[in-house]
Amino acid sequence: MSSETVILEGVDVRKEFETEWENIAVLKGASFKVIKGPIHFIVGRSGSGKSTLLQLMGGLDKPTSGKLFFEGQDMTALSDGKISRLRNRRIGFVFQFYHLLPELTLYENVMLPTMMYGRPDHAWIRELLAKVGILGRKHHYPSQLSGGEKQRTAIARALVNRPSLVLCDEPMGNLDEETAASVWSLMQDINRNEGVSFVVVTHDESLAELHHHVYRMQDGVLVKQDPLERDLTRSTKKSL
Repeated sequence: MSSETVILEGVDVRKEFETEWENIAVLKGASFKVIKGPIHFIVGRSGSGKSTLLQLMGGLDKPTSGKLFFEGQDMTALSDGKISRLRNRRIGFVFQFYHLLPELTLYENVMLPTMMYGRPDHAWIRELLAKVGILGRKHHYPSQLSGGEKQRTAIARALVNRPSLVLCDEPMGNLDEETAASVWSLMQDINRNEGVSFVVVTHDESLAELHHHVYRMQDGVLVKQDPLERDLTRSTKKSL
């Protein structure tokens, strides 16, 4: 019997959007398991349905059909209020364009999720800012931060309620190569040292190629990639 702990599971998840003339099927079938521990990737071209799936995973939207289970709990059966509490306490989000509030300082942006359902743990917030290397910038506003500092702030905000899972939508997509490498190294350190699981949506296949838990989204259908098949493909490309 496997000892792996499943944090998030999707069973034939589908999503359609209604327009005036037709229903558009954006997500045509996604079944997956997010295991506690490793970093999971969803790769695919822009417009393939990756971000739509990530929103469903985090309870930001509900599927048209199918089931989503978070830590064994059926998310599709929860009320909006219960989904909101689950999302705030157990799931973190990191977006490509940061989504920081410009009128709040770096510290206040990170603290914000803790104020919704409890009191801020200031000692933990300071420790977290030190871990991600931005404690010295805590009184600065987003307009005074570099792209890398903004993304580190977004990562700290995602971790502030000690979630079991962090969902990342193109987290390095808006950064230069050097800054992206630094942010990616930080995420790997957090994954190893803090026990936080990540799902990373990206169109950058080189980011995912060394990892075993990789799904490919193509035309709204999600398929798990076989590690051996990817290794053979990579070896073939190198030999050409």
